[in-house]
Amino acid sequence: MDDWLWMTAADLGRGIADGKIDPVALTETYLQAIDAHADADRIYARTTADRARTEAQAAAQRAASGRRLSPLDGVPISWKDLFDSAGTATEAGSKLLEGRVPDRDATVLKNAAAAGLVCLGKTHLSELAFSGLGLNPMTATPPCVNDAGAVPGGSSSGAAASVAFGLAAAGIGSDTGGSVRIPAAWNDLVGLKTTHGRLSLTGAVPLCDRFDTVGPLCRSVEDAALLTAIMEGAKAPDLRGTTLDGARLMILTTGAMDCLRDAPREGFESAVKRLQDAGTTVDTVDLPFVNDMLALSPLLYAPEAYGIWKDVIEAAPDKMFQPILERFRGGSAVSAADFVAAWRKLDGYRQMWAEATARYDAVVIPTAPNLPPDADRLVRDEDYYVTENLLTLRNTRIGNLLGNCSLTLPTGLPSTGILFIAPPMAEERLLRLGRAAEATLS
Repeated sequence: MDDWLWMTAADLGRGIADGKIDPVALTETYLQAIDAHADADRIYARTTADRARTEAQAAAQRAASGRRLSPLDGVPISWKDLFDSAGTATEAGSKLLEGRVPDRDATVLKNAAAAGLVCLGKTHLSELAFSGLGLNPMTATPPCVNDAGAVPGGSSSGAAASVAFGLAAAGIGSDTGGSVRIPAAWNDLVGLKTTHGRLSLTGAVPLCDRFDTVGPLCRSVEDAALLTAIMEGAKAPDLRGTTLDGARLMILTTGAMDCLRDAPREGFESAVKRLQDAGTTVDTVDLPFVNDMLALSPLLYAPEAYGIWKDVIEAAPDKMFQPILERFRGGSAVSAADFVAAWRKLDGYRQMWAEATARYDAVVIPTAPNLPPDADRLVRDEDYYVTENLLTLRNTRIGNLLGNCSLTLPTGLPSTGILFIAPPMAEERLLRLGRAAEATLS
């Protein structure tokens, strides 16, 4: 049964459908693994064992009578602790929200439950989801699967760790500037940032309403496709027969290739070569406006985040980790006029990007320019924290600023990923491309 802990969600679903896996036994296997794991308290903010057992028993009854609700009916997954769960605390990694208990599930959790998925519990995250590192001295910092002394990436840090350490079949996270893709890459997982507005944010604790998205962290592109469709209440795309033959990719050199550390560069270049060997055409393109677009970030993120959280934060600022507090408060220095002007400029850059990349199936860049930084140094050295956080988020944030969808895949070199960026609402096309790339890179 321990083998179940390392299977894809889709394979577990097929095992249930074939009568080879009992959902109750599967859920108990995960709950026992969580109880036995030395770092479980750093990964899960709280488990929902009673709910999980009830959902698993219902899934087993449906499986026995041939009435399964979806391909993942009976599969246990984790949820980032900013998705509301009825009757269970949802605190978004912040002491400011301690004891907050919603009375209903977030829409995406409600949809997953309606498809028969089993909720194992809520995972730790960066404070109010405002960091790409996964460091949270106020609650817990989950471990990184490849480096015990490093952070796991954030803000969906516990979501990634729950899968990487075999404590969930998949994890659901959110992505505002890279918060699904960075922890996925640093823990050798697949991570999908959906198009802004594709999946419901109702019942999700916000960071920046205009950039927040929901997405899965998992073991395969097939899992990402199934989970996204289930959370949307839609049908998953058909990934059969995918190929890279004739695919056209664009490597963006502007900004995204600057200051690359050795391992991320090696992982990316190796992955690109394998994609080319499989029949993909790859062009290298410089788009100077991308640097101007990235420079808008301080005018867009912090003002909105602080506007949402100002009253809560200023009522008890001592409950926050200082670098996170300062990042929120940085939004107070941006005028309304500058905020509006920045959004108008961003709309123009989005149109320029669409025109410049229209002939390509996807744009590819390294998911993160760096490897997971040392956790202790991040706590001790505030300058190091700031510089590493900004570098970590730089590449993934391109997709958020553009409102696009993007997918990170492992390169085969630990804690390095290759990021595919596609147009808004092109998830189906991106996932088919990603499935073909996954087969080549595995």
